[in-house]
Amino acid sequence: MRKARCSAFAGRLLHDLGAYALQDVNLPYNSASTLTGPYIVPALAMEVTVVATNKTPVSSVRGAGYPQAAFAMERLMDRLARELALDRAELRARNLIPPEKMPYKKPLKTRAGAHVQYDSGDYPACQADVLAAAGWADFPRRQAEARTHGRHIGMGLSHGLKGTGRGPFESGVVRVSPTGRVTVFTGAAAIGQGLCTALAQICASELGMRAADVTVMPGDTTGVSLGLGAFASRQTVTAGNSVLLAARAVADKAKKLASHVLEAAEHDLEIADGEVRVIGARQLSVKLGELSRILRGAPGYGFPPGIEPGLEANMQFRIDDLAYANGCHVAEVEVDVETGEVRIVKYYALQDSGRLINPMIVDGQVHGGIAHGIGNALFEWMGYDDSGQPLTTTFADYLLPTATELPMLTTLYKETPPRSIPWASRAWARSAPSRRRPRSSPQSTTRWRRSACTSPRFRSCRTSWWS
Repeated sequence: MRKARCSAFAGRLLHDLGAYALQDVNLPYNSASTLTGPYIVPALAMEVTVVATNKTPVSSVRGAGYPQAAFAMERLMDRLARELALDRAELRARNLIPPEKMPYKKPLKTRAGAHVQYDSGDYPACQADVLAAAGWADFPRRQAEARTHGRHIGMGLSHGLKGTGRGPFESGVVRVSPTGRVTVFTGAAAIGQGLCTALAQICASELGMRAADVTVMPGDTTGVSLGLGAFASRQTVTAGNSVLLAARAVADKAKKLASHVLEAAEHDLEIADGEVRVIGARQLSVKLGELSRILRGAPGYGFPPGIEPGLEANMQFRIDDLAYANGCHVAEVEVDVETGEVRIVKYYALQDSGRLINPMIVDGQVHGGIAHGIGNALFEWMGYDDSGQPLTTTFADYLLPTATELPMLTTLYKETPPRSIPWASRAWARSAPSRRRPRSSPQSTTRWRRSACTSPRFRSCRTSWWS
């Protein structure tokens, strides 16, 4: 029996940069360096050509080159399965990195020069779970039955993987006021992805209080002087862990001071409901606001040994290696062979980004990513005429999916904690499916064809990695 194990991949990548793009090689670099995704591939060679043209500038959005890599790799896996007469899921299972090989280092480097190392994950289990939910094993029977009624249905499977938590750092300040209110300052930026809610929850969990009692002030130099902001699925990992460590430092300091106030050992104290109290004797307690007031100081009165002024802490979580999130999605579609219309019947998405901080926000992020991926695969197309003038300049021409085009989504989650991150969560902000179509869809590569270059200006590079 053939092992059907991948031994090497080689290919070419042509990237139309457009004109005046600010991030020239980021996207093609991400695509080339993550092409092999969650699979064991001993050798890889990619020739990358980046071409400057007089078209619209190309920049990053939700995935920034990773979906393109997944698109190419998953199409290759489907083609290999057909050539070898193997089930598509079986071929993938034979080539996925098993959990016992984690952490798994690939002979590649990120743009920052750090080695690509997947620190955790169980890719075979992710695939098995989503296939079971989608009824993969029973689909050939249903497909044959549908064909007898003149219906053409197909099922597609795709893995995706993305590095998150791009460093080198992010700041987090946690400050308790004499009123007991807690304020979090961070250099991260809130751009609509639920950052403030997540940071408030992280802080509140360490200080034994409600998230509603925590105020988050993102991207404000009044409260914090250092920070890098929002980009590249990074803020839960970087800012989240900075806030976590700062909140723990505040909690430790509060317990240390409370041990003097309550005349109890630190290990006999707990923080809950906005106060420090003796375990098993709730009446012996002191509120965090009172401890903050004490640490503001009084003229002529000292602090206990080893305690500094102010109930606050400032942390910058440092990270060089990326934390890799993964997903496995299955789509069932029906194709009208007369018109070519594709209708998505069912969609199943399994994501593993570590610990879920706020499941409702996570669901929203995943649903948004799926909608974005469906738009890329079935609707969106940037067209140009022969002189490079854009043709799809309105939403009547450049189509986006609406609620009527989206199916009911089934979202599943695994929570494999990364080994190198205190909070054990990877970023969710850009968990999007790969931009590929199930194999029953006609003209499956049409939307990926790019117009010919319309400018003689170009630059190219050739890179290869071999283990």
